[in-house]
Amino acid sequence: MFRFKVLGPLEVYRDDCVRTPSAPKLRRVLGLLLLRADSVVDMQSVIDELWGDRPPMSAVTTTQTYIYQLRKELNRDRQRLITKPPGYLLRLGEDEFDALTCEQLIDQGNRLLEKDRPNEASDVLGEALALWKGPPLANTPCGVLLQAHAVHLEELRIRALGTRIEADMRLGRARTLIAELRSLVVLHPLNEWFHARLIEALYRAGRRGEALQAFQSMRMTLRDELGLEPAEPLRRLQRSILDGADPPPLAACGA
Repeated sequence: MFRFKVLGPLEVYRDDCVRTPSAPKLRRVLGLLLLRADSVVDMQSVIDELWGDRPPMSAVTTTQTYIYQLRKELNRDRQRLITKPPGYLLRLGEDEFDALTCEQLIDQGNRLLEKDRPNEASDVLGEALALWKGPPLANTPCGVLLQAHAVHLEELRIRALGTRIEADMRLGRARTLIAELRSLVVLHPLNEWFHARLIEALYRAGRRGEALQAFQSMRMTLRDELGLEPAEPLRRLQRSILDGADPPPLAACGA
């Protein structure tokens, strides 16, 4: 059985033995096929990914060689990688690809939260986030197409993280979220949603002064970096803290 991973370094395992291609360009071809699994990837897309707008005269032949090398490894137990004009199609089995598993878990977690089942949602989303071992495709140089996929995956991770935090807030875990949220606002200083959740968590933990300080710190960051004031939901949050009222509801992370 094969297992493919892109939520961190691109890795390939067959029966728990590492079978990751050592050649960077071979990893790029495999990464593109994986992230468009069960869809035909045309030859020109592979060439564009590998060489951009300056392909060598041998681009088609070289691409065919890469496909041959991948097919020789991947088709050991069944026909995973096939030629299908105008390109190639990679078929993946159940539970073989971490990105697909992650998306399925995130969808499940979102549905659970919509049904007001935050405890189960938090567990499922935590399971999804545990699949991440670093930036997507961390060991693979990305061209334009792979970079777009990597950006999409990172945005998916951020939304899943936000939903899991939302579930934990509903469970009254504000105090235990503070350290994590402090780290997140350092890593994502312009993400107002993470700032808002940190401010709310501090306030719900009875640390009103720190919550107001966190708002001012976020306000200065936005002014210095973007020349902007905090959005209205954050200003409403500040007013509720000043008034000693319950924080207003926030939109979902990434909404």
